[in-house]
Amino acid sequence: MAAHYAENLLHGRDHPDTHASPNRWRHQESGSFHRHAGAAPREPDARADSKDLANFLNKDRVEPPPSAGSGSGSHKPLMVAGNIYNGASGNQPLGTAQDDVVNRVPEPGSNNALEVKCGPLLNYRRMENETWFGSVLVVTKGGGSGESPFLPVLTLKVVGTRAPSGTSSPNATSLENGPNGAQNGVGYNNGESSGPGHEHTNGESVHRGGGLEESRVEATKLYSDPGNTFWRFNLQVPMRPSELQCEYTLSGFEFSTKKGNKQTFYVPAISESMRIMFHSCNGFSVGTDEEAWSGAALWNDVNRVHQKTPFHVMLGGGDQIYNDGIRVNGPLRKWTDIGNPKKRREFPFPESLRKECDDYYVNNYIRWYGTEPFSTANGQIAQLNLWDDHDIIDGFGSYVDEFMRCPVFRGIGGVANKYYLLFQHHLAPPVSTFTTGRSSVEITYNSTESVQDAPQTTSDAGASADPRQLENTFVLEEKTIDSGYIIGSKPGPYVAEHSRSIYARLGARIAFFGIDARTERTRHQVNYPETYDIIVKRLRDELGKAKASSSPISHLIVLLGIPIAYPRLTWLENIFSSPLIAPIKFLNKRFGLGGSFFNHFDGSVDLLDDLDDHYTARTHKKERLMLVHKLQELASEFSVRVSILGGDVHLAAVGRFYSNPKLNIPIGNDYRYMVNIISSAIVNKPPPQAVANLLARRNKIHHLDQDTDETLMKFFDKDPGNSNKTSNSNDVTMPSRNWAMITENSGTHAQPSNNLTVNGSDENGTRADDSLPKPKDGHSWLHRGEVGAGTKHKAAKVETHGGDADGSLDICIRVEKDQHDKEGKTEQYGMTIPTLSYDAASDATLEKTDAIPGAVNETV
Repeated sequence: MAAHYAENLLHGRDHPDTHASPNRWRHQESGSFHRHAGAAPREPDARADSKDLANFLNKDRVEPPPSAGSGSGSHKPLMVAGNIYNGASGNQPLGTAQDDVVNRVPEPGSNNALEVKCGPLLNYRRMENETWFGSVLVVTKGGGSGESPFLPVLTLKVVGTRAPSGTSSPNATSLENGPNGAQNGVGYNNGESSGPGHEHTNGESVHRGGGLEESRVEATKLYSDPGNTFWRFNLQVPMRPSELQCEYTLSGFEFSTKKGNKQTFYVPAISESMRIMFHSCNGFSVGTDEEAWSGAALWNDVNRVHQKTPFHVMLGGGDQIYNDGIRVNGPLRKWTDIGNPKKRREFPFPESLRKECDDYYVNNYIRWYGTEPFSTANGQIAQLNLWDDHDIIDGFGSYVDEFMRCPVFRGIGGVANKYYLLFQHHLAPPVSTFTTGRSSVEITYNSTESVQDAPQTTSDAGASADPRQLENTFVLEEKTIDSGYIIGSKPGPYVAEHSRSIYARLGARIAFFGIDARTERTRHQVNYPETYDIIVKRLRDELGKAKASSSPISHLIVLLGIPIAYPRLTWLENIFSSPLIAPIKFLNKRFGLGGSFFNHFDGSVDLLDDLDDHYTARTHKKERLMLVHKLQELASEFSVRVSILGGDVHLAAVGRFYSNPKLNIPIGNDYRYMVNIISSAIVNKPPPQAVANLLARRNKIHHLDQDTDETLMKFFDKDPGNSNKTSNSNDVTMPSRNWAMITENSGTHAQPSNNLTVNGSDENGTRADDSLPKPKDGHSWLHRGEVGAGTKHKAAKVETHGGDADGSLDICIRVEKDQHDKEGKTEQYGMTIPTLSYDAASDATLEKTDAIPGAVNETV
C-alpha cells in the first residue's frame, strides 16, 4: 500500500487511472480500484488534498429506515410504465446491471435486510442470439405503494465450464485432473473464459482469476401490497462452446430457511441441446393422507439426478400447485356449503371475499414453493411452466357454462391467474381482478336481491383499475411482452385474460412449444380456433427460420398437459351423463345420497369434469383431430420430429400416433409418428390398481384418420422394485408416482453404448430398422428405439442414457418403488425417439389399402 502513496506517484488528472466506478453507487469502490488497492485497509495519508475514506463514507452515508420494504398508511397506488431503475436494454453480459440506486444494500443480519418469505425461484425464458435468458423471483415480507429505500441485488458469475465430448478446449477441465475436480458428477474448471477476448458491451462485469466473470443485477419490483413484495431479477448469460455452471448470490435479504442466498444453475454449450426434466401434478388432492405418501419424496430423486448430471430446464406440465383446499379449509367453505346450486351460482364475489381468496392463494404458494425437497429444486433448475385446473381449483373450465360464469368462479379465476403470473412466470399481474360491489357482511344466503357488479372489474375484456384493490398497493405496468409468449387473440370465457402459450429453444436442436390449455377452456373447447391459427403461424415462422440457419430444429417437444394419445372412456362418459344418473342426482341433492360421488359445484358426477378435460372426450374429438393434423403438417413441412408431453392422469404411460403399418413407411421417414410421453403425478397419489388395469384393457388400436393409427405401447416390463402394482397382463399403464427425463443423443452426456444404433444407418450403411421384423400392428415394436422398452433399455440406464450420437431422444420415466420411502427411490424405464428424415415426394404415392383387423375406427 505504501507504494501507492509514494511521493513520486502521479495524482489527479495526471494519474493514468482514476479507478472511477462505472455506476452511480456513490460510495462503492469500483472493481478496478479494489484490485489496484488490495484488500488491506488504507493507511492514514497526511497529504492535505486527501481525506480518509472511512471518514468520508461515515459522513455521507445515508442509512435506510427500519421500515425498509414496508409501506404504511393509505397511499394512492403507484403505477409506473416499467421500472424506473431498469438499465438500458440490449445485449449484455451475465445480466443487466442497473445504475440508479436508492441506497446501499444492507448486509445480511442487519435490521434493514428484507425478510424472505419465498424463493429464490429460477425460471428459464428463451435463447436468442446465443444468449440464455431467465429470471429469479424472491418474495419478501411487507411492502405497499411507497418507494423502497433500496433495491436488492443479485450477483451472477460463471464458476465452471465443461467442453462437449469430442471437442478440445484449452480452458475446459477434464473430470479426472481438473483443478476443482468433479462437481455434481460433471467436470468444471475454475471459471476461465472459453476463448480469449471475451467482450462485454454493457453491465458491470468483473474478470478475476483468469477470466471469472461477475455481474450485478438490481431487482425489478413487480408487485407490492402491505403483506408481500415480489422482486424479479432478469438474467442474461452469453452462451459459450462449453457448458457453463453459473452461481447467483442475493444481497439485501434475510433468509430464515436453509435454502440461503446462494444457488447454482447450468447453461448448455452453444452446440448442445438441454437436458430436460418433466413433471406434472405437483401436489396433493384434498383429503389425501400426505404422510402415508411420504410427502413430496420424488423431488429427492430429482435432486439426486441433478447432482450427478445437472438438468438445464424443468418443464411443469400443469398443477404445479394444488389450490383445491380453498373450498375445504379456505374462504370458499361457506359458499360450497350452500346446498342449493342456484343460490351458489348467484352468490356474489365482493371485495372482502376477493381479499380473503387473495390471501389464501399467496400463502398457499409461499407454503408449497418453500416445501422441501421441491424448494431445493426450484431454485437450481430453471422452470418453464404451463397451468392446469388445480393451479386454480379442481375442474376449472370443465363445468357447465352457466355455473362457470358465476361470480365466485370468475373471481377465483382472476385471483389464481394473478399469482400464477407472479410465482410461475415472474410477471406483473393485472392491475385488478374480478369483484362484485357488495361486502360479504351485507349478504345473506336467502337473499333474492340482485347484486350490483363493480363495472370496472367485470368486463369480459378484463378488469380495469379498482381503487379498492390498489389501496397502498404497487403494480408494475410491463409495457413489453417477452418474445417467448404466444398471446391468444381474445380473453378467455371465465378468466378475462389472454392465453399465454410458450415457444422456446431448448438448446441447439430442440424446440419447445407449450399450449395454454386452461385460460380459454370450456366444456366444449380447449382453445379458440383463432388461437390455433396464431400458434401455427408462430411455429411455422420459428421452424422456418431455424431450417434456414446453421442450426435447424430436429425435435419439437409439445406440452399439452392432458394426454392426447390415450385410451377412450366414452362409455364411462355416456353412463355418467345418461338419464339413468338423474334419480341418483336428485337423491344426492335432497338427502346427500352418493356423498363424494357428485361434485360440490354443479352437482355432476365428480369424475365427469376429469373425463371432459381429456382430448379423447367426445366433446373434444374434432379439436383433437385438427390439432394432430396441424402437428403432422409441421413435422412433414420442416422434417422435424414432434413429441408430446402430457400429465394430469396420475399414472405413467407412452402413447403414440403412427402411419398404418400397411403403408410400410419406416419410422425414420414417418412424420405421423409422434410419441405422447405421459408422466403424472410427481406428488399426488396414483389411481387404484383396478383403474390402471381397466385402462390397459381398453388399449385398442384406433384409426385417427385414413392413414394414422394410435395406441399405447408396451413399456413396463416389470413393476417397480418388488411391488405388485399392476396385473400380469398390464404392460402399458403404471399407477405409481413418477417423473420423466429427456436427453438428446448427441454423444456428450454419457459414455457411448456398444455400437447401438437407434436411428439412421450403421457403419455398413444398413438402416437400423431393416433388421426388425415388419410390425403386425401398433401393439408391436415399431422401430429399434422401442425394442426392449422398459428397465433394460439403454435409455433407462445412467451409464448409457443420452450417450449415442445420432440425434435421437432418450426418454426415461422414473417410477417410485415404495410410497413409504421418504428418499423417493425409483425404477427407470426407457425408450428412444428417432429423428425424422422426410421428403414429401417419397410419400406422394403411398395409399392405405386395408384396415388392420381388430382396429377401432375413429368417429368424429
